[in-house]
Amino acid sequence: MFVRKTLRFSVLLVVSLCSALAQETTVLHPVYLRADPSTANPAIGTLRKGAKVTLVEAAPKDGFYHVKTMEGKEGWVGATYLAAGIQEPTAELAAPLPSTGCDATLWDHVYNPQRLIVNQKCISVTGTIVDATNGKRSDGVRQEPDGDTHGWLKVDPQFKNLLNAGNMSDEGGNLVYEIVCKFKVSQAGAKGACPLTYHTPVQLRAVGSHVQIVGSYVQDTNHAKWMEIHPVTQITVIP
Repeated sequence: MFVRKTLRFSVLLVVSLCSALAQETTVLHPVYLRADPSTANPAIGTLRKGAKVTLVEAAPKDGFYHVKTMEGKEGWVGATYLAAGIQEPTAELAAPLPSTGCDATLWDHVYNPQRLIVNQKCISVTGTIVDATNGKRSDGVRQEPDGDTHGWLKVDPQFKNLLNAGNMSDEGGNLVYEIVCKFKVSQAGAKGACPLTYHTPVQLRAVGSHVQIVGSYVQDTNHAKWMEIHPVTQITVIP
């Protein structure tokens, strides 16, 4: 009898510990639930904003978290759609400069945010605006089909660690910055993220300007997987 009670207590203790260790998090925006950590296959369900899910694994894989819904259904969700996927700044990257902070509502206007892995939800970076168009546009930024800018920041020396191989090979050794909904959207699927009623308050700065850019520091998992400030909350000219 004693052995049986001890065994029952041990099982309950293990279950309790596992429940305590399971991390619950919140869905920040409506999102698809997927069978694997990619967007290649059809979704297996949807999750509403504010829904609670439990992380099956603590760390994301390829930009997705393995989760279980409150109904017990398992699947994968883009990291940027979960509160657990918005990481606080870390000292290993760069010491953020004082700023007014990032506008979290801008994520509502990011097209296909699941392709972006958030490394720091808000960071301030300084550098010089350089021409990303090879002289084709006077403002120095490319106009993306989803309405965003594709600009280049030649970062100051203390922020060189924000660049990766993709920045070096495909972006001229510069950090990419994207202001959402700056231009007219030509990509049909992106029009929902940039409705006609929304106008970005973020201003472009002239090529050659020394600036401070505030925004989310992310990795674009498409293309050459370069690093970006996306979405940009603010660009300020500094001495």
